[in-house]
Amino acid sequence: MHVTFGYPVAMSDSTSITVERDIPAPAKDLFKILSNPHRHTELDGSGFVRGLDHGDRLDKVGQKFTMNMTGEHMGGDYQTDNFVSAYDENKMIGWKTAPAGTEPPGWEWLWEFRSEGSDSTMVSLTYDWSKVTDQDLLKKVSFPLVSENELEDSLAKLASAAIAA
Repeated sequence: MHVTFGYPVAMSDSTSITVERDIPAPAKDLFKILSNPHRHTELDGSGFVRGLDHGDRLDKVGQKFTMNMTGEHMGGDYQTDNFVSAYDENKMIGWKTAPAGTEPPGWEWLWEFRSEGSDSTMVSLTYDWSKVTDQDLLKKVSFPLVSENELEDSLAKLASAAIAA
C-alpha cells in the first residue's frame, strides 16, 4: 500500500478499524511516547481519556495500568484497567481494556511501527472488538465506540508529540 507522506489511510471491517500514518520520527521515539501511560491523555483522539490513575512505563506483556475516563456511554466518569497484550520494543505495543476491576471483555488497541528510514515511521493503530462475545455488552455499547476519525486524530496527536519532543 502506498501512503502519501503524513496522510492517514484507513481500513475497516465489521469488528475492527485500522488507521495508518507516516510520521517523520524514528520508531524508538514514537514507542517511547506510547509506552508512557502518563502521555496517553495527550494522544487520545476520542476525548474519553482523562488521565493516568496508576501505572508505570510499559515494558512487558501482562503489565496493567489504570486510566481515568469519561463518556456518556458509561454514564460519566469511570476507570479502565488496561492489560498489555503485545510488546515488541520499537515495533509493537497493545493493550486490552476493561472496566476497572474486571477482566477484558474482548477489545484491544494495537500500535505497530515500521521504520521507513532513520527519521520516518509508518504507524498503524488498530481498534479491534472482534473478541467481544457478551451479548449484554454488545447491546449496551454500540461498537465501534471510537470512530475512524478519532483514531486518525490519535495518530496526528502522536505525530505532534514526536515533533515537539
